[in-house]
Amino acid sequence: MGLPRCQLPAPGRGRTAPAGAAGPLPDGGDANRYREFDVESRRFVDPAAGGFDLPTAKGNASWLDADTLLVASTAEGLPSTTSSYARTGVKLRRGESLAVAERLFEIPEDHMMALVAHDSTPGFERTFAVDWISFFEKTTSVLRDGQWVHLDVPVDVNLSSHREWLLFRPQKDWSVGATSYPAGSLLAADFESFLAGGRDLSVLFTPDEHTSLQSWSWTRDFLLLNLLRDVSSEIRVLDPQEPGTDTAWASTVLDACPPLHDVNAYAVDDEDNAGDSDDDSEDDGTDGAAPVSETEAPGAGNDFWLVATGFTTPTTLTRGTLKRAALKGDAKDGAGVESAHEVIRSSPSFFNEADYEVQQHFAVSKDGTRVPYFQVAARDLVLDGQNPTQLSGYGGFEISRTPAYSGAIGRAWLERRTEESAGHDGDAPHTRGGVYVVANIRGGGEYGPSWHRAALQEKRHRAYEDFAAVAADLISRGVTSRERLGCVGGSNGGLLVGNMLTRYPELFGAVSCGVPLLDMRRYTKLSAGYSWIAEYGDPDVPEQWEFVKTFSPYHLLRDGVDYPEAFIWTATSDDRVGPVQARKMAARMQAMGIPNVWFHEALEGGHAGASDNRQAAALQSRSQHFLWRALAGRGA
Repeated sequence: MGLPRCQLPAPGRGRTAPAGAAGPLPDGGDANRYREFDVESRRFVDPAAGGFDLPTAKGNASWLDADTLLVASTAEGLPSTTSSYARTGVKLRRGESLAVAERLFEIPEDHMMALVAHDSTPGFERTFAVDWISFFEKTTSVLRDGQWVHLDVPVDVNLSSHREWLLFRPQKDWSVGATSYPAGSLLAADFESFLAGGRDLSVLFTPDEHTSLQSWSWTRDFLLLNLLRDVSSEIRVLDPQEPGTDTAWASTVLDACPPLHDVNAYAVDDEDNAGDSDDDSEDDGTDGAAPVSETEAPGAGNDFWLVATGFTTPTTLTRGTLKRAALKGDAKDGAGVESAHEVIRSSPSFFNEADYEVQQHFAVSKDGTRVPYFQVAARDLVLDGQNPTQLSGYGGFEISRTPAYSGAIGRAWLERRTEESAGHDGDAPHTRGGVYVVANIRGGGEYGPSWHRAALQEKRHRAYEDFAAVAADLISRGVTSRERLGCVGGSNGGLLVGNMLTRYPELFGAVSCGVPLLDMRRYTKLSAGYSWIAEYGDPDVPEQWEFVKTFSPYHLLRDGVDYPEAFIWTATSDDRVGPVQARKMAARMQAMGIPNVWFHEALEGGHAGASDNRQAAALQSRSQHFLWRALAGRGA
């Protein structure tokens, strides 16, 4: 289960990292301990010397100034919501405890989560508070003269700010005056004008049936849009200083995205203006803030990081710089944005990627919707239905499954070989490796909010029909067969494959189901489950339970069914879904006498199932070996 994505500004910067420079506990749970870290001495600041050290809890923190944090937390008696997240935001001064800190902001108990953050951009300092009502609904306020001023937009419109700009991404179609803006579009307005009641919105991006906006990032002068076009990355650079043709701001495509790859661009430091410095060793009367022209000291304000990966491409980090292109000849309009970038570092290669090819196919779901999926297989793949095939998916919370390199998949699945088997029609015996498939089913974010909303609540069955359609397409194309096809998923993906187990057992030979939701009758009573009602529905409302029970695997088990082999795994320290769901499902299947049901529970790892590389390796080994033994261990 994903946590909601926040589009508020990043916390302020300083010589000490924000207390948000934190990590999970060793057990891998969602609760964090926040500590202050001095980036110059490279040491944590001792609490006895006044360093911030926040108790372990679910929450967030942001610098307000050098001696003050804004904190939302459930520690030291601060209240929590029904969803187990922070309910209160406080102003924590150096040396204080959370119990006595000044309370700034509080939300109702049945709302999901409170968040407080400060934007320290010079000249645009603002403090925000967010009331996260439900997973997809929230209200945002800005602090003015000691009072919270509400930003008047519908609760399903995501907001972010940068300097003078306020950006909007509606989750549903949004009508402002006589104009309707489609879900998944990106709009801009002047921050102060909008706060004063102005509603002059500029259109920066409009989705189409093939293209969606995934995220965005500001450099000092430009806006980077990370898009997906049929689940393949495209990056556009927008220039607020130049009018566009199809959008309000001039748009330039960044030439950095190979086909069938996932590429994302992020600003390095949008506050690094030319001439800014903390070095006051030479007293020039300006406290280190003397203006310097961009040509003299351009700084890193328009630098960006580029992270690229693909199924057969190790993750690569590139750093680039954006600048406005010089005009040529008699041109009067802007010449667009130029980018100079170079590769900084690449992850190591873990398998012989050149032996494999990536293809994209489309299956047709039950209602006629075309569902894309990626297939990674040997270049000499034989379409005889005998290839061990692992099908992965997610389909929830508007989270996109995009191409990504995995050494574990490469070594433990693609390169693993079956024992020598007899060929067909007199062919010589041969061995074969595995096929890896990722399905981009509805419920995810691959095509924006509409793709996600198509599988919400009473329409949840569409996500499972999509996944089943991909499985059937793999079989009909001769890639695999029921005996050779397995599926794997975790969290909401665990619920997905749990439904494959119980609703489509005729399609799969094995199911690996991790940290899953499986008992949908009681999911709202456990851990953070209450926060997912917007996704699945409320089982305590009788008319909603009528559709929720149709995708509750625990309640769909039946006697006399030829179920696939099942491996159900979880972690004791999972404080998001909790281990009880996996335990109940495995126990019930074993009590029913269903053969080949395996269960594993790690002590550590949290909702990820692993909190370090050692645990991740063990987790991958268990799941991959289970699937391989079940699908390829029969003389394939």
